[in-house]
Amino acid sequence: MSAGEPLLQMTLRVEQDIFLVRQRGREVAAAVGLEHQDQVRLATALSEVARDLLRTVGGADVAFHVVHGRDGRPALRVDLTPASPLPDGRYEPQSGAVARLVDTLGVTSEEGDTVVRMSRRVPAAAQALTEARLAELRAELGHSAPGSALDELATQNEQLIAALDEVRSQRDELAVLNAELEETNRGVMALYTQLSEELEETNRGVVALYAELDEKSAQLRTASESKSRFLANVSHELRAPVTAIIGLGRLLTDSASDPLTPEQSEQVELIRASAADLLSLVNALLDLAKAESGRIEPEWADVDLRAVFGQLRGTLRALTNRSAVELVVEEPPAAAVLRSDEVLLSQVLRNLLHNALKFTERGEVRMTAQRDDERWRLSVSDTGVGIRPELHERIFEEFYQVPGASRVGGTGLGLPYARRLVTLLGGTLELTSEPGRGSTFTVVLPASGA
Repeated sequence: MSAGEPLLQMTLRVEQDIFLVRQRGREVAAAVGLEHQDQVRLATALSEVARDLLRTVGGADVAFHVVHGRDGRPALRVDLTPASPLPDGRYEPQSGAVARLVDTLGVTSEEGDTVVRMSRRVPAAAQALTEARLAELRAELGHSAPGSALDELATQNEQLIAALDEVRSQRDELAVLNAELEETNRGVMALYTQLSEELEETNRGVVALYAELDEKSAQLRTASESKSRFLANVSHELRAPVTAIIGLGRLLTDSASDPLTPEQSEQVELIRASAADLLSLVNALLDLAKAESGRIEPEWADVDLRAVFGQLRGTLRALTNRSAVELVVEEPPAAAVLRSDEVLLSQVLRNLLHNALKFTERGEVRMTAQRDDERWRLSVSDTGVGIRPELHERIFEEFYQVPGASRVGGTGLGLPYARRLVTLLGGTLELTSEPGRGSTFTVVLPASGA
């Protein structure tokens, strides 16, 4: 990051300056376009660091800059140059949560000086910070110095000195004026004390809030891990008896076994079909548990999309038993190669094609591949009934099925599993759909791998 002329400069030498540094920091953050919460975060972190430097090294010189990072995005940077050398040339904030309030916080050396530096990125929606805009902000901030009770006290002191020079004989009036000034000073100091207490209380509340958020995140991770272990254990326990039921049903209908009555044969087939559905659900649960627990590690290699599409075309056309639905797998362009895991990618595309064929009664299901700069877009579109916009995210929730979809079967686990696999491959799974116009699921993957 490179910085030019600062937007604003201040000095931090006494305790009252902490309040001014916080106030001006929030004003500068608002001027460059930071959102309200980011303004509060930056101001809170700045006041905490200022308090530490005032206590340890007697203060600092504070400068506000707008800098541009390597990605071109602007950021507000605050440099605090200590009034005296830092102990061991290092700085550690008293509160460990301070660093989480800003994007960066650390100590750097610049032109022989040790500088405590923090920064916060400016949102993309903010007004462009051109050189002309920065010059305008410098002028505005330079002319909008905060008016406080302490400034008013200084002005009254200047007026008092002028009155002493002009009217030395009016000692009684001067004594009264001094008494009023002392009373004003006490009021100002009482106000400052109250504001400082409120500020410290706010800072403690912010730090406590971030600590609570960290704790909640840890609890959520623990709950997610427990759920994954539960799904994996239950799936393993169910597989054996379900497989046994399928095997026993096969034995009952074997030609070498005693013949069954037509009704018995029908009941055994129902048992076998139900057991097969249950085994499919158990396998889906196990796959999902593996994906959630992070036990699936992609094996990265160069994947030829022509070979993958050809294999899917051959296997799925054999499963298409409805003449009203046509499966179209377009040939990928020449040299259609990307860095990925061929097995996981084939699982995702096979899942999407199965879903499309299952929910399309007439028309076609089409799979295409298109190179878009450094990414591949693999799309599966159908001419089915479509999905309402408010359900686009819900269909990626575990066990959720679109209303009316239960009549064609399914567990509601295929799409969540597919999205997790795509995420493992470093891509995204997108959906565009309208009722009556079909659906298109698009797998977007980097050409060079994650």
